[in-house]
Amino acid sequence: MIMSIPVAYNNHLAFPDRPVKLNLPAVELKTPALHCELVRNGRLSLKTAASSSFTGSGAEYSEPLSTTQKKKARKIAGIDQDELVDPKLLADPDSCFCEFKGLQLHHKICDPETEPQDSLHDETISNSSHQTEKLKFPLILLHGFGASLFSWNAVMKRLANVSGSKVLSFDRPAFGLTTRVDNPSNHAPAGSIQDTKPLNPYSMAFSVLATLYFIDFLAAEKAILVGHSAGCLVAAQTYFQAPERVAAMILVAPAIVAPFIPPKKVKANNQEDESNADNIKNPFLSLLSIVSKFSRYIARVLMSLLTGMVNMVNSLYKKALSAFFRSSVAVMLVRMVIGKFGISAVKNAWYDTSKVTDNVLEAYTRPLRAKGWDRALVEFTAEMLASASPESNPPLPESLSEISCPVLIITGDSDRLVPSWNAVRLSQAIPGSHLEVIKKCGHLPHEETPEEFVTIVDNFLNRVFRRVESQPLQAAT
Repeated sequence: MIMSIPVAYNNHLAFPDRPVKLNLPAVELKTPALHCELVRNGRLSLKTAASSSFTGSGAEYSEPLSTTQKKKARKIAGIDQDELVDPKLLADPDSCFCEFKGLQLHHKICDPETEPQDSLHDETISNSSHQTEKLKFPLILLHGFGASLFSWNAVMKRLANVSGSKVLSFDRPAFGLTTRVDNPSNHAPAGSIQDTKPLNPYSMAFSVLATLYFIDFLAAEKAILVGHSAGCLVAAQTYFQAPERVAAMILVAPAIVAPFIPPKKVKANNQEDESNADNIKNPFLSLLSIVSKFSRYIARVLMSLLTGMVNMVNSLYKKALSAFFRSSVAVMLVRMVIGKFGISAVKNAWYDTSKVTDNVLEAYTRPLRAKGWDRALVEFTAEMLASASPESNPPLPESLSEISCPVLIITGDSDRLVPSWNAVRLSQAIPGSHLEVIKKCGHLPHEETPEEFVTIVDNFLNRVFRRVESQPLQAAT
């Protein structure tokens, strides 16, 4: 058997019998650590002391490539998933944590009495003659789905300035830097009564209780709830849970499905009287009227049965979908979706994507470095589906007409996630509500147009609580 042993020369491999130059990466082989081995396929294998093998098969390049691919696969939205840490390690210097029902809730507080005046100063609202008049109520900011309290950073100090009151924002469970739990369905805080039914921390009921807890935390009787997108659901449910604790609501790009209000049909009394008179005179018309009423009754019965069957199928579908979301396959799918569409989804929420800076993207992706973020997001979605059944909660759109506190609705005219026409319908469904539409703005008015957003809120607070202008809204007392 004839073999040629390659010799390294000038960073190339040369063969004695037919010298060639191969454009391969230079490999430095140290003589004391090099030995030869004849493998079964008749090829000569060179091994270093580190047991790295080099043959003529090209296998030496496949291993580094696969390692690179694996590293890329382990990254989601640019975040290495092999280096997940405790959420507290990702907190800012002004971050705070408090324990509530076994969870560490991440929150921030801006107090105009303790903050430096320079940091609260804003030229856009400096001309307001009412900015130093303190409100009796603090503001609690509720972020939307997939966001965190970072979403309020651009307006938090400004709101504290115009209101003269404390402003608090917190990360709802499953988002931001609030701690996650391993088994949310059976979550029971330490020291709690064992007979008490476990409360899922990713449920709407938990978010409502957390909101009420922070009202007490601020030592306030009432608070002004400012919700964004899905955070508006938390604000509305908190109002229905404890209306006496809510002074007003500010709903920003509200992800609340507004009911369709059909135009009222008004029928003149004389027309109805004439129709009844004709029925009495004509027996055929009377019989036709009876048959028509009976047909409508049968149709209502059939529709009731059909609605019951649809609700039953819908309930079973939701339960099956909820069970799927709690599987490991769902976790994998969530990681894939966030990795592929997470960044583009953030940009899609803005009208002007040039305002989406690296700092904004870093803040939105930072929670992806927290341990258990993927499982928590899946559990949150599963719980949201499970609690959406009509038998567990009355439909929110049917209760909107019962809201009696002052309500401000703010939306962007170019919102691609929750269209502005839904906000228009919502303002029609809530009695006495006030609607403001910001032009050339997307789904995040408080981030994309913070100056105009704060001005609108300031005007609303002045009308409702400071009585600057006469409005049909009734201020809470």
